[in-house]
Amino acid sequence: MIYPIVAYGNPILKKEAEEIHEGEEVQNLIEDMFSTMDHASGVGLAAPQINKGIRLFVIDSTLMLDEQDEEKGIRRAFINPIILDEYGDHFGFEEGCLSIPDVRAEIIRPEKLTIEYFDENWNLKEEEFTGMTARVIQHEYDHLEGILFVDYLKGLKKRLVQSKLIDVSKGKVSTDYRMIYPLK
Repeated sequence: MIYPIVAYGNPILKKEAEEIHEGEEVQNLIEDMFSTMDHASGVGLAAPQINKGIRLFVIDSTLMLDEQDEEKGIRRAFINPIILDEYGDHFGFEEGCLSIPDVRAEIIRPEKLTIEYFDENWNLKEEEFTGMTARVIQHEYDHLEGILFVDYLKGLKKRLVQSKLIDVSKGKVSTDYRMIYPLK
């Protein structure tokens, strides 16, 4: 099943997501989230983006890397993740979001992180990720905390995207995937 993606302005995107009870059946939802992400040509999708306020996201960072990159991307689900530490040099990268089409901004994030999470079979994992994979995880993790990448913008940069954000909320954007607009 391919879910519609909720647009900027929907209250669920600003709420902290709730933990999933260990052992709960999430396999079908994970498959649907991967299908939804793939259909929208995304590299990550958090459950709040499909109107589900639970601590779950999926990523496919293989799409962001070139063959010559040392880093290897991953395609994985993260259940009840907790970022234990973020470290290393900070670097900027222009981010976008399926819930905020047509808006992009350079966001500064640490290059490495250590995260604890359950995989789709409820195996507890603790891993370190770097580079673009770490960035995708940080972006999706923020969704579970009710934080959007545009929340990092300040001053003039924030004011410059404000009218675009209102247009997204009203459905005045064009996407190749279904969306739910809060002000339409």
